[in-house]
Amino acid sequence: MLPCELETLVDDIVHLRCESQHIELKRSQTEAPKRLYDTLSSFSNQKDGGIIIFGVYEHNNYSITGVDDPQAVQQQVNNQAKQMVPIVRPVFTVAEIDGKEVVSAEIAECPIMEKPCYYAGAGRLKGSYIRVGDSDEPMTEYEVYSFEAFRQNIQDEKFPALNATMDDLSSDRLTEYMLKIKRFKENLSQLSLEKVLRLQGITVNGVPTVAGLMLFGEYPQAFFPQLSITAMVIAGNMYSDISQNDERFVDNKRIEGTIIQMYESAMKFISRNTRQATIINENGERNDRPEYPLKAVRELVLNALIHRDYSIHTINSPIRILLFNNRLEIENPGGLYGRITIDELGKMSADTRNPFIAGALEVLVETENRFSGIPTIYAEMEKAHLLPPVFESQRGVFRATLYNQGSLSMNPDAANDSESSIMKKILSFCSEPRSKDEIAKHIGLSSVYYITARYLHPLLESAQLRMTLPDRPKSKHQRYVAAQSRI
Repeated sequence: MLPCELETLVDDIVHLRCESQHIELKRSQTEAPKRLYDTLSSFSNQKDGGIIIFGVYEHNNYSITGVDDPQAVQQQVNNQAKQMVPIVRPVFTVAEIDGKEVVSAEIAECPIMEKPCYYAGAGRLKGSYIRVGDSDEPMTEYEVYSFEAFRQNIQDEKFPALNATMDDLSSDRLTEYMLKIKRFKENLSQLSLEKVLRLQGITVNGVPTVAGLMLFGEYPQAFFPQLSITAMVIAGNMYSDISQNDERFVDNKRIEGTIIQMYESAMKFISRNTRQATIINENGERNDRPEYPLKAVRELVLNALIHRDYSIHTINSPIRILLFNNRLEIENPGGLYGRITIDELGKMSADTRNPFIAGALEVLVETENRFSGIPTIYAEMEKAHLLPPVFESQRGVFRATLYNQGSLSMNPDAANDSESSIMKKILSFCSEPRSKDEIAKHIGLSSVYYITARYLHPLLESAQLRMTLPDRPKSKHQRYVAAQSRI
């Protein structure tokens, strides 16, 4: 970073009066804080790293206090960075602002094969942090494990199932599998059943694995009760909404069985609880169009079952399917796996958490677009003239959301009482500049994309809300403030 760039960044921070996902402020007028380990760790563990700025005091209206000895601050920060594993290498910049010296330390993202970056003095489990908004939070044991599982290529799907025997696998399903193996994998078709099952991760030393039971078990939930799906139809657009009959769930079902059985039952549940629109084309022909594109839903359900985490850390967490009035949400335990990020979904090849389950289903599930994944979902939503899908990965949970036709109406004048109430709540909250994440948390909705499209855009268009950086609408420092408020 050049000194002039640091000056511009500090000007933005003082103007917005806030830290952010990638910015941490320290007063540090006489010396660097004794404890920077949490921030060094969290920035090293997040995409694109972060910047620590010394000499700006957030608790005094973001005033520029400067640092008395920039050289000493750099040395103190560097000393702490050397106590991280792997060692952190800050890049320092010094700039004079309002006659005072301000120092920045840029912390680069740690290579994926070396994550998590942690403070050696506390150890990996207690010294690893992750950035959440503008704070540094200790990683959960599962978050630490996720990095180690990828680095060490731990395959939880191949763990032998305790107390399971070959009698717990369905002979009919195994016979069907072998018949399809002969069609799709000729090299395996000449091998014995016992050897195929071992090579395909279905058994280990003659004992069924997690993958084996989930693919071919007679009743997998006898061994893993929570490796299932909970499917719910919510009465409104928010989880807390209640129907006219004082019911929170219009429909509620626990779906069990093998992966294929759960896939089929989930598709039936969604089909039963979604609407069909009748479209008359220009030739007078009648076509029924589902509320959500069938291929997109199919991909999401399959992806959740294939790519969920089957480790001991999440084995008690089911997949969740939530049908709201305006959207479909599918959540699976286990955030994004490996090197890919949310922004890269559908644009590059992703690492596979459960390659044996994925390989078996390529043989067992014959669909037109077998596991074509994210690009198919985007294409199907666009073809149906619906909003693009929204994908989120938050602290060990991956969520995919599809919005229906009702979400395309963005006119605040047509909003119902509930929506009008939410808009008023947003305007009240934005009496001072707020980020999208802060607004989402305040009104209790998880999807920033939905909040932006449904509420922020109409409020901006009606001039009830304004951006703090109107010339840079996509800036990561962007905040929103009620029009009548003064920054």
